[in-house]
Amino acid sequence: MPPPPIPKAAIEAANKKKRASLTPSTAPTPPSPLPTPANPPVPPASHEDKCAAGTDQQGEAEGCKDCPNKETCKANKPDPAAKKLESEAVLACMENVQRKVLVLSGKGGVGKSTVTCQLAYELASRGLQVGVLDVDICGPSAPTMFGVKDRQIHHSRSGWSPVYVSEGLSVVSTAFMLEGGDEAVIWRGPRKNGLIKQFLTQVDWGSLDYLLVDTPPGTSDEHISTVQYLRADGNGVDGAIVVTTPEEVSMADVRKELSFCKKVKCDVIGVVENMSQFKSGVDKLGFKNKDGEDVSEKVKDILEKEFGAGLTITANVFPPSGSGVVGMCEKFNVPYMTKLPLDPNLLECCENGEGFTEKYGEGGESEEAVKAIKAIADELVRKLPTS
Repeated sequence: MPPPPIPKAAIEAANKKKRASLTPSTAPTPPSPLPTPANPPVPPASHEDKCAAGTDQQGEAEGCKDCPNKETCKANKPDPAAKKLESEAVLACMENVQRKVLVLSGKGGVGKSTVTCQLAYELASRGLQVGVLDVDICGPSAPTMFGVKDRQIHHSRSGWSPVYVSEGLSVVSTAFMLEGGDEAVIWRGPRKNGLIKQFLTQVDWGSLDYLLVDTPPGTSDEHISTVQYLRADGNGVDGAIVVTTPEEVSMADVRKELSFCKKVKCDVIGVVENMSQFKSGVDKLGFKNKDGEDVSEKVKDILEKEFGAGLTITANVFPPSGSGVVGMCEKFNVPYMTKLPLDPNLLECCENGEGFTEKYGEGGESEEAVKAIKAIADELVRKLPTS
């Protein structure tokens, strides 16, 4: 038999007695606030222009004097002998590569890989020798976009052999080294850096006019390592193409990427405004009335009778914020390259591993997107010509 319940009045009386027994010396006191730390040392405003990281003066140069990372850099200063061997390896690997171009964006999902792969297809269609290095270690997508995801990299006496999409187009990616297409790459920074170093010192690219480097979002280990290792051949990176979408959420991160380019002294060839508008032929659309009934065929018939075949639709998918991408380019004093619409035919080509400009050409419903890809190639060839 359970005990009888304690009267509510008795509980309140006991609590009141307990509160009254607490004296200032025994009553709980709030924890003392944490002491305010002294102002930590911060690098001067011009620190990025004087940083000696990666050089023989790392941690000891004049610009390192007020840097909070001075001792760390000094302790990890590269060994001159090892650095010399590394430089010689990069030089040998990149000896016949005329131009090295990064494709960047601070934001994920803005179309870096789409721009990289379709630009490579377009350059190769002009008779140029093009290589694509996919350094998005954890999210490689180049093999799918080139239609070679089931292929593997082979090792020969001269180093790793890239996978050839066509006679003038080759690609190297982490995806070629995985046992299965769904296998996750869970690597920390040092291992990523090691693989990028191998890509830049052990791949036998042969003679290339352009090496396009498809990078992951942000300004992480992959970006820093790529720029640092390529500097070892004495020429470094020739330039960068920056990709963004027009909304502020994307541009906020892209502005950081532009700052990164300035700090590492990488020239921005131009900024591509991707997915600025959705463009599609009406034949690919569906229509429903207010009751949810599919009236696609009726609407298409009416539109075709009224306006003829080949009608296209345009819609702003990501409305620009403020002065948009053009304003951002003016602020950072970098070239605005072109506007690439969100085109279903372009997405289909990426899914199927096909060259978009070769398949659709100019004059059809995808004319604007075709012209944009060609404009990127034109600007790249104009600013970075090859012999």
